[in-house]
Formats: sequence, C-alpha cells, structure tokens
Amino acid sequence: MDAQNKNQANKYSIIVPTYNERLNIGLIVYLIFKHLKDVDFEVIVVDDGSPDGTQDTVIQLQKVYGEDRILLRPRPKKLGLGTAYIHGMKHASGNFVVIMDADLSHHPKYLPKFISKQMETRADIVTGTRYVKGGGVHGWNLMRKLTSRGANVLAQTFLWPGVSDLTGSFRLYRKSVLEDIISCCVSKGYVFQMEMIVRASRKGYHIEEVPITFVDRVFGSSKLGGSEIVEYLKGLAYLLVTT
Repeated sequence: MDAQNKNQANKYSIIVPTYNERLNIGLIVYLIFKHLKDVDFEVIVVDDGSPDGTQDTVIQLQKVYGEDRILLRPRPKKLGLGTAYIHGMKHASGNFVVIMDADLSHHPKYLPKFISKQMETRADIVTGTRYVKGGGVHGWNLMRKLTSRGANVLAQTFLWPGVSDLTGSFRLYRKSVLEDIISCCVSKGYVFQMEMIVRASRKGYHIEEVPITFVDRVFGSSKLGGSEIVEYLKGLAYLLVTT
C-alpha cells in the first residue's frame, strides 16, 4: 500500500482543549482545514465552561464545516488538561489522535509533517520540538526562553527521556498508545506533558520528532505563571523517583 492510500486509511482526531479562546478558535479551525485537505480528520473541541463565548463560536463553526467534522464536547468548568484529553478521546473515532493548543502557538501547517513522519517511520508518537535544527520560539522574552530551556535541560539531565522537548504539547499519537500512557499518568497542568513523554519512552514506544516554531499566543493572555514553575519542579522530582 503506498503512502497516499495509507493516509486515506487513517483517521485523525484532533483534540483541542479550550478556555476563553473565542478569538482564536475560528482561525485555528480554518487553518486545520486549509492544511489537511486530503486527510480524514475531525476536530474535537473540549471547552471547560469558557465565559467568553467560545462555545457559541464553535457552534457557528459547526454550521460551516459540519457537526461531523467539528465536535463540541464541553465540560462545566476547568478540570485539568489530562482529563480534557481523556474526555476528548471518549468521542474520538480516529485511530490517531493529535493534541494541540487553541491559541495559535501550534501552527496547523506542521500537521502534514507529523503525519508524513509517522507514516515514514511507523512511529507510535510524533512530537513537535523547539530544540533541534529548524525549530524555535517566537514572541518570548529572554526570561521565558531561559525558563523553558532550563526546564528541558533539567529534565534531560535527570530523566534521559530520549526526546529534545519534554514540555511541548503538540503531538500525534496512535490512539491505543495514548490510551495506554494516559492511564498511567497522575500529573496535572504543565507537568502532564512531560510525564506523558517520559512514560512513553520508558514503555519503549517509538517516538519521532518534527522541528516546529512555537509562536506566543496571538489573542488572550498566557496561562503560565510562578505556580506552574513550582509544579514543574515537583513533577520532575516525582518522575525521577517513579520512572
């Protein structure tokens, strides 16, 4: 079977957790459709009770693209990133799952590269990385760059995960692999992404990387703060002991 036929045989469920992303969700959906013209996919929006009208915008998008392509699966309040993925997977009909942010920091133009890399290598996971040739960040100040780089250096030093970017959250998974990994994870927030990739490495899953440029959110405010950094350090210590 050639690559094109394999691609047609696969379906990709793109899970997009949202909270107050009314200004971004329409553009991210448009770009997904633009860059995945010959791919069977669905977009699953898991909204945690956004007060800004995000869900109303998604309902309007369903009228444009169809309720079979845009699935709104809301929750009553903010319940955590990990449980958002679990919630989204319950409604996923694809054999592959993509997780990405709604704030345009993850550009959908990379999705074809993720899919091609998986098909070429038969990887279980393809993860976007800022820290190899061709990758990078745009729109961050020096302090945030140093914080992110330091977080990854610490994790690389102590955990040896075999990937260059542990804290990124733009990834493609075989659905069965994601279900297996996520059932083992206990972390919340930003540590959750790191735990996912570390446990996948420990389980021996085949992981490949695609260089991406991470762009700081266009609309809205960043949700990263001092408390998340503290939680990251706690999570790093937890993984050091348990993996």
